[in-house]
Amino acid sequence: MDAERPADTIAAVATAPGRGGIGVVRVSGRELLGFAEALSGKRPQPRLATLAAFTDAAGEIIDQGILLYFPAPHSFTGEDVLELQGHGGPVVLQLLLSRCLEFGARLAEPGEFTRRAYLNDKLDLVQAEAVADLIEAATAQAARSALRSITGEFSRAVYALVDRLIELRMLVEATLDFPEEEIDVVRDTDAAQRLAMLRTDVAAIRARARQGSLLRDGLHVVLAGPPNVGKSSLLNRLAGEDRAIVTAIAGTTRDALRETIQIEGIPLHVVDTAGLRETEDELERLGIERSWREIGRADVVLQLVDAGAGVADPDLIIAERLPAGVPRILIYNKCDLAGLPAERRSDDGRVSLVLSAKTGDGIGLLHDELLRVAGWVGHGEDAILARRRHLEALAGAEDHLGRATAELSRLEFCAEELRLAQEALAEITGKFTADELLGEIFSRFCIGK
Repeated sequence: MDAERPADTIAAVATAPGRGGIGVVRVSGRELLGFAEALSGKRPQPRLATLAAFTDAAGEIIDQGILLYFPAPHSFTGEDVLELQGHGGPVVLQLLLSRCLEFGARLAEPGEFTRRAYLNDKLDLVQAEAVADLIEAATAQAARSALRSITGEFSRAVYALVDRLIELRMLVEATLDFPEEEIDVVRDTDAAQRLAMLRTDVAAIRARARQGSLLRDGLHVVLAGPPNVGKSSLLNRLAGEDRAIVTAIAGTTRDALRETIQIEGIPLHVVDTAGLRETEDELERLGIERSWREIGRADVVLQLVDAGAGVADPDLIIAERLPAGVPRILIYNKCDLAGLPAERRSDDGRVSLVLSAKTGDGIGLLHDELLRVAGWVGHGEDAILARRRHLEALAGAEDHLGRATAELSRLEFCAEELRLAQEALAEITGKFTADELLGEIFSRFCIGK
């Protein structure tokens, strides 16, 4: 890591905004024993809770609470760390924080404590990102996956791949450096088989990462169709409560309504849109324009039609405008009124479902189909809570390994592809990461973390 380790002292409120029974102000820097003694009049012992009165410049007590001291390097950041645990009122916490700033600390930037942990080799970049993912986890499954990354499961898998790549690179480059030794690395070390195994293992981790990406980001599901086909009723059914107004009047929904639900721990961000049709009503027209923008951002489009009427001309017009490449499921809604059974149909690879949003008949089929479209496998116990950059790095490594396999007869090119594959994997853990990327990653953390 090329970034310079900071020398100044930082402080921030580490607990969530608002009132609570306990609030924490965290301080990180160098040689903080004097800092603690000036603030509390006590010299705390390492990792021992000390009851203390925190005072202002005039010696008046700001608050009484617990003082904790973690000396470097045995702390979260790898520096000296103080935690001032007091009462959780916003005013008293700000007074404590202001007192710390008077002693020379500065207000921490978002994610700066975790960034210092990374710079001081207490965490790698995957583990640091997992801290934020654990805080932001929307489901229990996502929280468990983030915790596995914090404890190093994802990192260990990446390091193991890198070690195998380094060993293979060493053998290939030894042949290039010492051709007079007549080392046939392809034959004697079975490089082709090693590469094949590496590609298989990278693909397996990438598949786990895709599962984790679903847990982290969820799926953007948009309901589309003409007025009065039951989009709002389906949103209500999926949400389990009345979130959208349902009437027989066409054009009731004027703006996109959003609801997040969970299916097997996966967050689904379901968006109900305005009925798609030609209209002279200005407000409805604006709502329809927003609907098409939502459809353009969708991961999955559920196109609803009336089961009794079937696919009509307006439905065909809508289908033609749906973005190419975005998975879509045709929903024949109101099967109860049409006297049809709920079922899944498949015609030339295109899936349609017959269901009733009103009665709930067939909703289980929709749950299963959404999981299938998302690529969800099993229950996610092995999922890696991956970010987009992780997926891109794994895809890059897989691509370079494929190219290396194709270049086994030309070892100079094979060696270069192996080097690029190693660098792609090393970007995941932060061994070769630009400062600009670090700034972008940690700026998304909350202050105090």
